[in-house]
Amino acid sequence: MMIQRSLTVPRAGRRLAAPMVAALALLLAACASPDPRYYSLAASAANAVPAAPPARAEPLWIEVAPVRVPERLNRAQLVVGDGADGQLKLLDLSRWSSPLPDEMRDALSQQLQARLGAVDVYQQGLSDVAPVYRITTEVVRMDGDVGQRANATIAWTVRRLPDGRVTGGRTVAEVAAPGQVEGLVGAYRQIVGTTADDIAAALSGLKP
Repeated sequence: MMIQRSLTVPRAGRRLAAPMVAALALLLAACASPDPRYYSLAASAANAVPAAPPARAEPLWIEVAPVRVPERLNRAQLVVGDGADGQLKLLDLSRWSSPLPDEMRDALSQQLQARLGAVDVYQQGLSDVAPVYRITTEVVRMDGDVGQRANATIAWTVRRLPDGRVTGGRTVAEVAAPGQVEGLVGAYRQIVGTTADDIAAALSGLKP
């Protein structure tokens, strides 16, 4: 013979349980990880690129190749300095909106097109235009400390096709990065702009 028993929770117990459940829910919500923030090197309205020069009869064609970056920087998270002993740390809650090589290439292309009034033919399938100025870039070093400064060394070459005339250089820049992560990203944008200035000046020397 099976005996069934039922347990009745006193009303006072139910009144105490409800606040406890609510408090537990709040505690779990507080413990949940915050969502990461995403950053881009592309110029925004607040950091507008220079106005393009007047339109020319024949477009200036450029091809901004993918940018090479050190493997230690090729991560979704921003990599920043952690003290004076050369240690680095990854900011898990501060990430690039796309892989860093793509961020660098797209931002540099945007800046160069604006400065030169040019058209970037990279991956556009325009194989019959000439001359094309092919721009290759390598980030030799890019370091930053939140609230302090950002610095970079960026090597680049400009090759005019089809005749193969070439020039090159190296941009070395250090920019103050006040505030939080936004200030550091803004400093990196300025460094990209300085690099674009140097490349644009060199490219002008290759024009026929």
